Amino acid sequence: MRTQVVIIGGGPSGLLLGQLLHRAGIDAVVLERKTRDYVLGRIRAGIIEQGLVRLMEEAGVAGRLHAEGFVHDGTRIAFGGEMFHIDLARLAGAPVTVYGQTEITRDLYDARDAAGGQTIFEAQDVALHGLEGDHPFVTLTAGGQSLRIACDFVAGCDGFHGISRQAIPLSARQEYEKTYPFGWLGILSRTPPVADELIYANSDRGFALCSMRNENLSRYYIQCALSDSPSDWTDDAFWQELRRRLPPEVADGLVTGPSIDKSIAPLRSFVTEPMRWGRLFLCGDAAHIVPPTGAKGLNTAASDVHYLHQGLRQFYEEADPEGIDRYSERALLRVWKAERFSWWFSSLLHVYPHMSGFDRRMQQAEIAFLRDNESQQRAFAENYVGLPY
Repeated sequence: MRTQVVIIGGGPSGLLLGQLLHRAGIDAVVLERKTRDYVLGRIRAGIIEQGLVRLMEEAGVAGRLHAEGFVHDGTRIAFGGEMFHIDLARLAGAPVTVYGQTEITRDLYDARDAAGGQTIFEAQDVALHGLEGDHPFVTLTAGGQSLRIACDFVAGCDGFHGISRQAIPLSARQEYEKTYPFGWLGILSRTPPVADELIYANSDRGFALCSMRNENLSRYYIQCALSDSPSDWTDDAFWQELRRRLPPEVADGLVTGPSIDKSIAPLRSFVTEPMRWGRLFLCGDAAHIVPPTGAKGLNTAASDVHYLHQGLRQFYEEADPEGIDRYSERALLRVWKAERFSWWFSSLLHVYPHMSGFDRRMQQAEIAFLRDNESQQRAFAENYVGLPY
């Protein structure tokens, strides 16, 4: 088998890249080690920057997003029993959109089916070969058969635990990592959201987040110990703790119900450099991870997709390698800015172990400065809605 680009990973970044390449007349095969149902069963964040909205429009898959997504012109931050609003639309000139990552993935799979794009599910024993030469190829097994796919390029969109990053020798890559001493316990419930915008809360008991998927589906999080497991928390215990971390007017309006999903996510900041090695390009979580504070994970993957698909179009349409040669440089410049914002926002809102009284006062002063200073709010808003590509 031969194609122009092999995309490793059938999540949203790999599918978005495949759809954009298809519309540019560039052939791609997508390899996914799990089943389609498994991929669509994953619950992920749903705060979408305008850059990703525009990419979905360019890919021709934004119809349902525009029909069902919720446009948020602002967000709210709570601390010390009070709450203030940041007007994203006024300060940054753009909103964010709430639309679940699962729905983005579903839309992209439907578009790939309609386009007749080839996706190989349950791809096992995937291996990358010849990446430093002009004729790379990928081998795998699927459906009991061994396959070899010759290609021009490989796009590694297979996440932090995938094979793509590992294909780059340790001597050729540098990794930067910060792990955080807490996790997020999150639940999904069929209840109306407590507010029409997200609420990020800093309390003496720890961080909390009130989010939503739609008018009848809410997503809530609280900071928890890394040693906790979801089974340690009954639904009642979760709701009680969430209320304690919210301002009274928010807590009083909280509608509770049985959880339909409950999980704990650790927090990590991670970047590998470079994001290109020979004919291999890393994209999304294969190259970088951000804490979920501010929802930059999928959005940063989308900016990678933007730079990569533009570079590949430049290569195929103009025989100009400049775009792919500078892919890593351009992507990393924006990645590190997203890492900075996610690190800063996480530091602002969480209670860290062994914080001194001085540390806590500095954190509170930083939040008060954000509340009272419009220039600081504008910088926050510009980062939250997404820096330009």
